[in-house]
Amino acid sequence: MEIKTRIIKGQYHDSVSLMLAAKKMKKVEGVVDAAVVMGTDANKALLNQAGLLTKEAQSASANDLVISVKKDKEADVLMSKVDDFLISEINSETGSQKKNPQSIRSAVRFDHTINLAEISVAGAYAAREAREALVSGLHVLLFSDNVSLEDEISLKKYAVSQGLLMMGPGAGTAFINGVGLGFANALPAGQVGIVSAAGTGLQEVSTILAWAGIGVSQAIGIGGRDLSKKVGGLMAVAGIEALIEDKQTKVIVLVSKPADDAVIGKILNILKRGKKESVICTLGATFDQIQDENTHFTRTLEECALTAATIMGVKLPDFQEFMQTEKTKQQAQANELRTKLGSEQKFIRGLYSGGTLCYEAQVIWKELLTEPVFSNAPLEKKNTIKEKGSPEFHTTLDLGEEEFTVGRPHPMIDNDLRMRYISMAGSDPTTAVIVMDVMIGYGAHPDPGLELGKAIRLAKKDAERQGRTLIVIVCVTGTKDDPQNLAETKRKLKEAGAIVCDTNAQSARLAGMVVTS
Repeated sequence: MEIKTRIIKGQYHDSVSLMLAAKKMKKVEGVVDAAVVMGTDANKALLNQAGLLTKEAQSASANDLVISVKKDKEADVLMSKVDDFLISEINSETGSQKKNPQSIRSAVRFDHTINLAEISVAGAYAAREAREALVSGLHVLLFSDNVSLEDEISLKKYAVSQGLLMMGPGAGTAFINGVGLGFANALPAGQVGIVSAAGTGLQEVSTILAWAGIGVSQAIGIGGRDLSKKVGGLMAVAGIEALIEDKQTKVIVLVSKPADDAVIGKILNILKRGKKESVICTLGATFDQIQDENTHFTRTLEECALTAATIMGVKLPDFQEFMQTEKTKQQAQANELRTKLGSEQKFIRGLYSGGTLCYEAQVIWKELLTEPVFSNAPLEKKNTIKEKGSPEFHTTLDLGEEEFTVGRPHPMIDNDLRMRYISMAGSDPTTAVIVMDVMIGYGAHPDPGLELGKAIRLAKKDAERQGRTLIVIVCVTGTKDDPQNLAETKRKLKEAGAIVCDTNAQSARLAGMVVTS
């Protein structure tokens, strides 16, 4: 294989256009891998991890477009063809924007009714654009990552002083006044308000609520660092205070990974003063605080959503009773599945597109399994996976981490990388269970059930040829009104031979039970 690089000086394009262009490049015959990124230091580091960094790419500036292609040596004329194809694709993606305002300031002048900006640009430019939007009096959803902690704190302090929302950086989703932003599901309107430092966590909770017939008033994504000691929950506090004042909101839900104790304490005091019922889910965390009648602490996204639904009047069994019934059913199913496995098949292989769902699964496995689970996004640093293959222990990957997305669309958009890992895990004789999430909704792949179903079917057949049974357990996060259709997506995955669970927690529990039966 050889790597060819082309640098286009002073040419900027948004990250979505670049990811789509890279995806289409990889479909060209002879291309093994490809990346199209701006030449920032962060992107160069990611190119290096992907084995696509050349001397030419190393010399690029943050204002330059870097095209790096790994191709067959025999395809000597491929690069020029790919260049032409790439540029035409980028032009087709961005050409329609030429008649529109070219800056946030001009957009506000063009339409005085605009009150929110959704920003997805390279991290090097993101803070500047977010500041411009805030100064222009706009709420901000900052989808971009790679924004410094100092910039995040500065932006959020300014937003609070102006009575504005500064959602992000790294805010993957939100639902504001009935409009979904980022990766969003088709949610019914309702009376549960959500503040979330976890994008796919917000989606999981809100879609379980939708399944229970409960709608959302507002869902505010705040970015994964907001509840840290340094950021101090600036936007969590602002969001919760707004929901306390919102007459439509009856129940307030807070979702995050484990957070700083002092920040959570401050939030609990605000919720207590607000006198609205609230549900707190900081995944896997335990609380020393005494629960009052209006505050409910939960350990998983599933428990969080069902608790909120119960408060809203949905007639569900007592959660502990419900969980015991479900666990009894799942244990019987796991015992039966285990009889189909060989003696070598011992390990779970988690392949997640949602980082929060990957984390929730590990919280559940920590309670079920005697052995550690290794990951690129582990609960504890000592369990960081050092190899991306299938070593001799339980592993779970967050395929949405930057190490996997350089020059590629996010796995919620593009299934190619996960399909490769399904094949790798399926061919490993020690794999007992592949477990994964499937995210549907606006912004996600138009038919993940079809594509992932093909990969699941092939992996199971490959295992059968080797005399093994491969178990694949999947949860689908979405609603019946999502473009992909929840029931249809589940049907396609079931037809491919996957076991489809209703929640991520259920799929993780079942996988854990299979390997401990």
